[in-house]
Formats: sequence, structure tokens, C-alpha cells
Amino acid sequence: MAPPLLTLAGIELTIGTQKLLDGAELSVHAGDRIALVGRNGSGKSTLMKIAAGLIEPDGGERFLKPGTTTQYLPQEPDLTGYQNVADFVEGAMTVGHDPYRVPYLIGELGLDGSADPATLSGGEARRAALARALAPEPEVLLLDEPTNHLDLPAIEWLEAELRSMKSALVLISHDRRFLTELTRKTVWLDRGIARELNEGFAGFEAWRDKTLEEEETAQHKLDRQIVREEHWLRYGVTARRKRNVRRLGDLNKLRQQRRDYRGPQGNVSMAVTEGRSSGAIVIDAEHLSKAFDGQQIVEDFSIRVMRGDRIGVVGPNGAGKTTLIKLLTGQIEPDAGTIKLGASIELAHIDQRRAALNPDITLKDALTGGGTDLVQVAGGSKHVIAYMKDFLFAPEQAGTPIGVLSGGERARVALARILSLPSNLLVLDEPTNDLDLETLDLLEELVADYKGTVIVVSHDRDFLDRVATSIIMAEGQGQFTEYAGGYSDMVAQRGGGVSKKPVKQAEAAKPVSKPAQAPSAPKPKRKLSFKEKHALETLPARMQTIEVEIAEAERRLADPDFYRKDPEGFDKTSKAHAALQTELEEAEQQWLELEILREELEGS
Repeated sequence: MAPPLLTLAGIELTIGTQKLLDGAELSVHAGDRIALVGRNGSGKSTLMKIAAGLIEPDGGERFLKPGTTTQYLPQEPDLTGYQNVADFVEGAMTVGHDPYRVPYLIGELGLDGSADPATLSGGEARRAALARALAPEPEVLLLDEPTNHLDLPAIEWLEAELRSMKSALVLISHDRRFLTELTRKTVWLDRGIARELNEGFAGFEAWRDKTLEEEETAQHKLDRQIVREEHWLRYGVTARRKRNVRRLGDLNKLRQQRRDYRGPQGNVSMAVTEGRSSGAIVIDAEHLSKAFDGQQIVEDFSIRVMRGDRIGVVGPNGAGKTTLIKLLTGQIEPDAGTIKLGASIELAHIDQRRAALNPDITLKDALTGGGTDLVQVAGGSKHVIAYMKDFLFAPEQAGTPIGVLSGGERARVALARILSLPSNLLVLDEPTNDLDLETLDLLEELVADYKGTVIVVSHDRDFLDRVATSIIMAEGQGQFTEYAGGYSDMVAQRGGGVSKKPVKQAEAAKPVSKPAQAPSAPKPKRKLSFKEKHALETLPARMQTIEVEIAEAERRLADPDFYRKDPEGFDKTSKAHAALQTELEEAEQQWLELEILREELEGS
């Protein structure tokens, strides 16, 4: 076999007091397709950065075969210092590269090559960084979560693109289908050690479970051996001093081995607080239509959602999925058609941007609502520290502001918060973002066992296949169609997956070069104003505050003695309650219009 292009040997790295990598190994040969997997926080991205030469480890060696070309896709790319997107992507190209490669990738990823990098959304910046990594077709391609911020058409295009490339690939992704389709080898980073399976991701989970079972058996044998040796120490010591000293030393080594053992990271423990049972018919919608600024978002859509249904909603970015959800849950009124919600509906909603999470409050207050140490969940009370541990948070993180948590941690906070609220209708908008595979497994089980009704917006095909009983597909031009079964069933019935939303690309087939003196500056891209951005960021917190005030007013009005004791106060509270309801409706409508505008402008 030819020598590897890239080798990491005995890599060690300690962060603070935690040994993140403890002799990790990685070997990349020409043509390799490697899935790099592990729990959130296991050090996958760190090992990838070491492979890319961006981080110097505390110990071990990195060897890159002389002359080997590499490209790395980070999770948070930096586009500063570049005049436009095309300039940034071209920065990875050298003499001899295909000049058509840059405009091709920019067009396929729905980008504007002339756009100022400073105006890009997070999703657009990620797509620009992906185009830069792919453009030179390097010998080694290191991709950290390449499907983040991509919709289904882009994910399926990326699969085909990577399959056609000759580059050796190392992939970090939470998308099972993506990993299954592309990889032929798996490296599992677990407790600082990299274990290799000479199979693609499809065989990984069974191998991982078998490995952990064998480890548990070995640990049990070690415990029994220690018990036997301790029994000998107490009752079996003889006059043969040398043998006794040696055996005592062996016992101490066994004890040290048990002390040094790091068990596998615990799993998230999820329990949902289910509300009252809803009626048999949860949503009955007939001929719904909705337009904004003359653009038809939903047109003549009808559906009947029954209790227990688990409905997936798919389509390209900007196709109106969020608008459809708002219509179906009664959060906005249709322009035409009727919508009837069943009896006793209690809605819980996780939005894609985790907007309901105030970045300034602490983890403890986010879970409890503030002012208490208890979380009401699954029909009982639980101390917030215990509830935090269920979602893999350490006790010392209780006072940590939400804004400094990682993407995966914020995803777990959103899940923990929403699952503690009583509900019988669960709306999940991209719930799989930033979750590791083990947490995804538990989320799938929770959705499958949930006695209420679930509506899921997702680009994760495997997740939809595992949980959905039907799929609503955005066909374009406001048309939505429901198909029975999961995503693969929808593809079989429809004859194809999600189609890409048309994107206008001026002269997309021509090579993009660094711009010369243009006769006139390009028309600046429309973007959210400062006032619109501020409103989009602050409205969720304002709506939450109003909802708390409404709940307090309703609590007071529900007191049967309130009117008798204080009729004037009762009247004042009633008027305030009505005013708050109006204010909440106006705030929700404003937020929805801004969110639709943001989705159209940013495509994310």
C-alpha cells in the first residue's frame, strides 16, 4: 500500500484540566472517504484543526506528505480582507486550476459572486467557505459539518459533487444519510482515543454498540478480580513474603486501572411534559392561501391532521415552510380558506434560530423561568441541577449565559426548555441542527413515543424516514402536496426529491476573475435595515414578556372573589388583558413578516 498523504500519530491535547485527546491517531490515504464521528465535545473539530495544521498539539506528530494539497472547511469561516465572494473563493486557487470551477460552485451554492462578504448571513458565509474548499479539488479535503445551512437540494448536490471528486475526504457530520452515502472508513473519537473501523458509517453504530458492550464486560471482570485479590489480602496472606509483596503491588495496579478508567459519556435523558389530550382532529385546513407583497407563499392547500400524526415538512430555503406552519397552528390568518384547530390544543415550538433563548440569561434561568430552583417536567418537580445533568450539562454551568454556549449546547437547552412545557402539539423547526448522533437517537425515540401530534421541518432525510408518518412537500409557487410515509416514500411516490429553488445568476457560465475597474458599481444587495434587525432580535423576548403578563392577568381574573372584592380592579385588569392580547398579536405579525423577509433575503 502507498504511504499515507496525512498522518496524525499519538496526538495529545489538554484544555484546562481536561485531557481532550490522549494518543489519538488518524491516517489518510489517497482515495480515502473517512467519517470522523464522536459525541459533542469529544474533540472532533479540534482533531480536524490539528490535521489542517491550524492547532499545535501538546504531544504527538503530524506528517503531511511533501507536495500534498489540502483544504479545510471550518464551522465559522472568516471572510475579512476580501473584496467580494468570488475574490474569497478564488483565494484558494493556484496556477493550472480550472477557471470555470469558481463560477460553477458559486452558482450551484446559490451565492452572488459580487456580494460584499461583510453583508453575508451566517449561512451564506458557510456556503462561500464550502465553495472555497471545493474549488481547487485538493488531494485531502477536511470538511467540518459541510451540510450546515444547506437545504435538501444543496445537500444532495454536494453528495454528488463529493462523489465525483478524487480528493481523499475526512467528514464530520450529524447527517446519517450523508455519511452513509459517502464514507468507506470510520474513525470514532471516544474519550480522547481514535478507534478505526474499516467500513463506512453504515456499519459504525452496530460496531460501536458491540465495542461498548465488550468494554463493559471487561470492566466487570476487572471489578471481580479486584474483589478476589482483596479477599486474598485479608484472609490468604502466607509467610511467602516476596510473593505477597508482588501480589499486593498487582492489586494496587488493578485499583489504579479502575481509578483511571473513563467510562463513555452519558446519554441525554429526555422526558416530555405532555398536556391534556387533544381532540381526534387536531388541524382541519381547507383551501388555505397566503401572500406577502404580491408573492404567493401558500395557495389552495388543504389538510386534516389527526391526533398522533407526525408530519415532516420539506422544501428548499425560502419556499414558505415557516409560513405554512404559522397558518396551520393558527399563528397567522390566511388570506383565503378556513383553518379549524381541535379542542384543547397546547402548542410547544422550537424554532430553527433558537430565537426564544435570551442570550443574556443564565442556563439555570432559561430552564426554570427564573426565581426558582425547580423545573416542572413530566408531571413532577425536578431540581434544575438534576435536569441539567439529564441534558449533559455540568453543575458549574448553571450560571453560564446562554450566549456563550456552543451550538450543540444551545440546541440541548432549547430541547430541555420546550420538553418541560405541557403540550399536545409539538412543532420542531430544524431540531437536528448541532445535535450529535446519540442525542438524535433519543430525540427520534421521544418523537416516536409522543402521544400528541408532531410537525417537523427538517433537511435531515434519515430523521424524517425514522419519525414521519407523512411528508408535506413544497412544490414551488405556493403549492404544497402531502405524501404518505417518510422522505424516501415521498421520493418513490413523486419520482424525485426536493428541487432547487431557481436562482438568477448573471453570466454564471463565465469564469469570475478579480474585478477590474467596472464602468458602474453593481446594485447593492437588499438587506435588513438596522431597525429591522433590531426588531427581529428583540421581538421574541418582548412576546415572551407579554405572554407572562397575559398569564398573570388571566390568573387574577380566574379568582372568583376578585370581582366581588374589587370590581374596579377587575375591570382594569380585563381591559389590560385585552390590550395585551392585541399587542401580542401585532408583535407576532411583525415578527413573522420580518422573518419571512429575512428568509427571502438570506436564503437561510
